[in-house]
Amino acid sequence: MGKKLEGNGLWESSRMMLPEHKSRILEDRKEMLRRQQPVLDDQKQEEMERMLMLSLREHVRVTVVLFGSFEDVRLSGFVTSIHAHTREIKLQWADEWKWIGLDCIIDVYPG
Repeated sequence: MGKKLEGNGLWESSRMMLPEHKSRILEDRKEMLRRQQPVLDDQKQEEMERMLMLSLREHVRVTVVLFGSFEDVRLSGFVTSIHAHTREIKLQWADEWKWIGLDCIIDVYPG
């Protein structure tokens, strides 16, 4: 007959993990992957603002990269409005549109 106890002194058949514990472990692992938003220098901000203005004035399609805690989000469309006082742009594609805060944008490029 085999041993009932293993090296750690626990009954092997009694090992189990509650769903709450498993969920917490997964949340902790995900939290370790959280990123900090990059700080953009003045030159990069001016470059992005020029590209947004070009899209508004010349109807040029742009791709806007939004910072995400775990991964960035890319939206492509046309800037149809800029509100300087609220620091937002309105990006439109097909029949959809979205207001986007300038503080969330980390890059803008044509296309």
